[in-house]
Amino acid sequence: MKLSPVQKRIHEAAIRLFVEKRVEEVNVSELAQIAGVARGTIYNNLNSVETLFEDVASQLSAEMNDRAARSTDPHASPAVRLATGIRLYIRRAHEEPHWGAFIVRYGASNETLQQMWSGPPMHDVLSGLSSEQYSFRQEQLPSVMAMIGGGVLGATMLVLQGHKTWRDAGSDMAEFVLRALGVPVDEARGIATQDLPLLAA
Repeated sequence: MKLSPVQKRIHEAAIRLFVEKRVEEVNVSELAQIAGVARGTIYNNLNSVETLFEDVASQLSAEMNDRAARSTDPHASPAVRLATGIRLYIRRAHEEPHWGAFIVRYGASNETLQQMWSGPPMHDVLSGLSSEQYSFRQEQLPSVMAMIGGGVLGATMLVLQGHKTWRDAGSDMAEFVLRALGVPVDEARGIATQDLPLLAA
């Protein structure tokens, strides 16, 4: 679902509030103030206040998957696409700290946000397995995706806390993931340090 400019402002305000408060503590008055709109505008542009968190999480997952997929060369190898996606997530968290803090806080526990790893990342993992670029058993797929998701969240936290730059954290995590999937060390490092494309609009 494509958001209108007003809906986008409301979602961005909601992300900021959900980072700072528990979900049940967020109210319409604060949301309207942060978004810079009237209370009535909030009601007119949401399915419901009660489903706001899930709506935001669902939109965030779908939007990031779509943008990451459009940012990578469709003809690149699965390893290049996977590494690029990992690094794009971590760079975006640096550029949009509230976005990053939101996925760090809820990404491991919320089922809707976990869908971020079931789109293009899973496709790239399955493609790498079928082309024998990766080496793991098919039944290990859920564990592989959990490793990738947990690794991205951990690297994002390092960036947000100032322990690593997004470049180092992104390249390190992409390299470690590829090595864990069976890509040789030198090849994994080369892929993980390639020039990173801009995230598609």
